[in-house]
Amino acid sequence: MATTAPAPAPEPATDPRALVFSVRNLWKVFGPRADRIPGDASLTGLSAEELRERTGCTAAVRDVSFDVHEGEVFVVMGLSGSGKSTLVRCLTRLIEPTSGSLGMDGEDVRAMDKAQLRELRRHRAAMVFQHFGLLPHRTVLDNVGYGLEIQGVGRVERRARAAEFIRKVGLTGLEQRRPSELSGGQQQRVGLARALAVDPEVLLFDEPFSALDPLIRRDMQEEVVRLHKEEGRTMVFITHDLSEALTLGDRIALMRDGRIVQLGTPEEIVGSPADDYVRDFVRDVPREQVLTVRRAMRPAVGAEGDEDESLDPTALISDAIDVVVRAGRPVRVVQDGRCLGVVDHACLLSVVSRLDRAEVAA
Repeated sequence: MATTAPAPAPEPATDPRALVFSVRNLWKVFGPRADRIPGDASLTGLSAEELRERTGCTAAVRDVSFDVHEGEVFVVMGLSGSGKSTLVRCLTRLIEPTSGSLGMDGEDVRAMDKAQLRELRRHRAAMVFQHFGLLPHRTVLDNVGYGLEIQGVGRVERRARAAEFIRKVGLTGLEQRRPSELSGGQQQRVGLARALAVDPEVLLFDEPFSALDPLIRRDMQEEVVRLHKEEGRTMVFITHDLSEALTLGDRIALMRDGRIVQLGTPEEIVGSPADDYVRDFVRDVPREQVLTVRRAMRPAVGAEGDEDESLDPTALISDAIDVVVRAGRPVRVVQDGRCLGVVDHACLLSVVSRLDRAEVAA
């Protein structure tokens, strides 16, 4: 009988920010008598194929646990069929979980009645989908204000708020156009503005840019980064694209066959892959563009280190190499006025080459 490792537990609660989502041992099983699967130890360890053959059920989400903190960009990534979209839809019960606990701001989401769920979906957690779902007969202005209209906001106020978010996503001057007159990237900006306009606590992105051309996709990623810096809004972002995950995510949950196989920062995912599956995922990532000097620095010897140059421990190795070359000598790594260590050309390059050698050995 094939078995799979249990899902990793959430990281220790060291983040001082408030919890937005708290998920524990969440399952979503599709099929006959699905609720028997999570509690049956003889079934929970079966592979996806074995489970289907024995029970006729598919476990789209298997025993998943994680937290999302206020102001965090939490990315859920994986290949098609990994369970990522099902998992995020469970957060607002667009898909009903089979078992497990699901909290938002300390409230039990699974215990909410229909009215409470409507409130959550309309005011607290807004979805941005791959397919924009714009109303073709309405202008950009009225599309952006549609969520406010559903909330009962008056025409003058909702148009003013819609205009504000149209400006924020860079569509000023297009307020009176119809969706058919917009490019794909512009349509996605309208969808983003519509979600922002209702002032949700959390934005949930379901692969919103996967249908866009690469250059437009990059522009939209940069737009999300900019908006997050400006507003600090909590975001949960689904993607199958590793580059997108590394660009956007404060932390990444990498899924396979319904389970989270590794949860960590981009640097942890790339620098310390949990298993061969993750290692294959990150094999082609330019590590110097993800890893920081904290991983590369060594202790300073005496007053070693350039006095005119210093690096923050969060600086990328790629940026640090430029600084060290310019200085022509070791450079101090400084945080809050305290020297944590130094980096030089050799130790920076050794981190990248050491990881490459580890891959070859694996």
